[in-house]
Amino acid sequence: MSFWINPLKVAADWLEGLLTGWGLDPTLAHVLVAFLGVMLLIVILMVIDIFLVWIERKTVARFQDRLGPNRLGPFGLIQPFADIIKLIIKEDTTPGGADKVVYNLAPILSMMSVLVVWAVVPLAPVMLGVDLNVGVLFLIAAGAIGTLSIIMAGWSSNNKFALIGGFRQVAVMVAFEIPMLTMLMIPTILAGSMNMNDIIQAQGGRWFFLLSPLGALIFLIAAIAELGRAPFDLAEGESELVAGFNIEYSGMKFGMFYAGELLHAMTFGGIWAILFFGGYRFFGLELVSPFLAIPIFLAKALIGYWIIMWVKYTMMRIRIDQMLIFNWVFLTPLSFVLLMVTALLNVLLRDASTWVYAVSMFASNLLVGWIALEVARSMSKKERTKGEGNSLSLRRGVG
Repeated sequence: MSFWINPLKVAADWLEGLLTGWGLDPTLAHVLVAFLGVMLLIVILMVIDIFLVWIERKTVARFQDRLGPNRLGPFGLIQPFADIIKLIIKEDTTPGGADKVVYNLAPILSMMSVLVVWAVVPLAPVMLGVDLNVGVLFLIAAGAIGTLSIIMAGWSSNNKFALIGGFRQVAVMVAFEIPMLTMLMIPTILAGSMNMNDIIQAQGGRWFFLLSPLGALIFLIAAIAELGRAPFDLAEGESELVAGFNIEYSGMKFGMFYAGELLHAMTFGGIWAILFFGGYRFFGLELVSPFLAIPIFLAKALIGYWIIMWVKYTMMRIRIDQMLIFNWVFLTPLSFVLLMVTALLNVLLRDASTWVYAVSMFASNLLVGWIALEVARSMSKKERTKGEGNSLSLRRGVG
């Protein structure tokens, strides 16, 4: 097998043969090579995470008419390493009365919940960690670890503001997980599989975004809320909670929460690309070599990450009651309706031509979105009229 077609397989086979030749048991050699592969992926992700700090700071600087990092290294590229050194040498504190085991475990779980997702992310047609036939379910399970880490951090800190911040963020995450997980079912229905690689391969002729643009939009909104980024950044409600669930963390413990958030944003960008934009596929270039497929996938993931940053640095924070009402009253029912419409049309038009199927799916998304907006507009008008009537009655009573 050529190294340019499947470099990881060739390198793994060579290393296993080398270890076996040294007298190591073949099973143990296979496990050791797999462990080294996992460590290589983690190292690459952490290096990407370091440069995401630079990208994030440069992007927000441009949005705010600033320069951003520009002192250390060319274009300020060395600045993230200086930040890491600063976090490492800062005093590592643990608040009095804190549950030390849970307190110290929370940032580790926060980072781990992001890293384990990449185990089922296909970087190229022949380059992925585990080819699970239930990869979508694995994403759901891995995401639950992040929710657990936040409530662990808030509860174990022995700080009322950290606890409230943890409760608020978990309330948002649990609420918006429902429409997000519902939208995960749409690519599953369209591809006929829960395998991540199969979902990518099913988008050879057309991206699922063209079949379900509303589904892609709902998934993006729910992902932003899941990340706790503006306008859903209740975990960082400085005006009410000082700093949210991580207020008592310092040094690299805080750095792990921050790094996990950045990598999580890029991970959601990658998942968004896999589910709705063809993942590593781009006009057949991915078939030439994995060295072309990987940059294609990373470019799509970075585009999704940039859109998430764009929303964060453009929109203001909304109140938690507005946020939860938006989810339970509007987004969740809309996602359920869209899922049912997509499943129904997928069955009815299974034998139809490609163009009829694609146009019908796209039109159904537009129709469902338009009806949802009209219903929301009608309900908001009634609430506004009711509020104006109550205000008028109150003024008359006072007068």
